[in-house]
Amino acid sequence: MKVGLLMEAAETQRALAAAALEQLREHAAGLDGIVREEIRSTLIEELGALDEESRRAAQSLRALKQAASLRLAAWSVGVAALSAAIPLTIGWWLLPSHAEVAALRVTRAELSSHVAQLIQQGGRVELRHCGAARRLCVHVDRSAPTYGEASDYLVVKGY
Repeated sequence: MKVGLLMEAAETQRALAAAALEQLREHAAGLDGIVREEIRSTLIEELGALDEESRRAAQSLRALKQAASLRLAAWSVGVAALSAAIPLTIGWWLLPSHAEVAALRVTRAELSSHVAQLIQQGGRVELRHCGAARRLCVHVDRSAPTYGEASDYLVVKGY
């Protein structure tokens, strides 16, 4: 009887152990699902944070690109303006003004009239220094007639 009771107690203990083991398996299976769900929610949360950081980084890069484009445009305009201003300044400084050009035209007209007057009065005379004594002589037209009472005047070549 003692053995039967002992056997019955052992069988009860085995059944309790089997039930506890089954509950442990169910609990482990439940834990596996809970862990998977926890990992999934953590991963989704981290990926969401990564997505937000990526969006902010992309927005920062767009803002940086826009600032760089504006800076490049400002530099381009500045260089173009400077490139145009330098020749204009040099031209303004070196070239004569309208008043100076008008004065130079008047002077040219006066000089042209003086040259014409000089040509009429013998300005085309070809003078040289001749001989050892370096005397002043003139080129004459030998085909022209002589003038004067002693025929001592000759026509200068070109007149």
